[in-house]
Amino acid sequence: MDQQEMNILKTEGVTKKFGGFVAVDHVDFTVGKNETVGIIGPNGAGKTTFLNLITGFYPPDHGTIWYNGRDITTLSPEKRVEMGMVRTFQLVRVFNNLRVFENLGLAHYRKKRGSSLPLHIFVSNLGQKDIRRRVDESLEIFELAPIAEEMAGSLSLGSKRKLEITMAFIADPTVLALDEPFSGLSDLEILEVMEVFKKLKHQKTILIIEHKISKLMDFVDRLAVMHEGKMVACGPPQETLEEPEVRRVYWKVK
Repeated sequence: MDQQEMNILKTEGVTKKFGGFVAVDHVDFTVGKNETVGIIGPNGAGKTTFLNLITGFYPPDHGTIWYNGRDITTLSPEKRVEMGMVRTFQLVRVFNNLRVFENLGLAHYRKKRGSSLPLHIFVSNLGQKDIRRRVDESLEIFELAPIAEEMAGSLSLGSKRKLEITMAFIADPTVLALDEPFSGLSDLEILEVMEVFKKLKHQKTILIIEHKISKLMDFVDRLAVMHEGKMVACGPPQETLEEPEVRRVYWKVK
């Protein structure tokens, strides 16, 4: 198997400008199949913009984005989801007016039948055996069964985050892109979410942006560092943090 086949994600010279501001500057980057890669960097480094480019929420001004060897640079976010690329956001996105198991059923059904289906069609199909079986399996795997009947809007932020990640999982993604999944969570809630992640490691390709470096060190296979839109380092976590350029731009150590 050549390197192109081993890399499920690849960017070549990807650039994004907002007016005169260069948010992402000619970034070359790869992620291997079932690899877990973290991206860190100071505020304004371009991390979320880069994730938005990979997942199709922004079009790049220059460069190419590859997924499983296919050029997806101009594809919509919806098309990328259909191909197996699912992301979460800094702000949790669940359906507060639905129960936990209904949120999971909706995520599964939309993956199977299309992302723009009216809600009433989903509700009428929630009882299908294959949907309910998949929902029940996911509730057990991610330890959400005790709150399956609760309204999502009444959950703690940590439980909502676990639900959101489980919704992404139930859609059976090949690539799971996570944007600051620990944002706003307590230490206990972070530990609970980390247990969810550990169940996915090396089962899925995971790309994670996060400020809490300590939570990533024992979890990611590689750590990448962005600064002023550029990818300044990428490699084994501890080695990457010790690189002189990373010490300069991230730790402010001369």
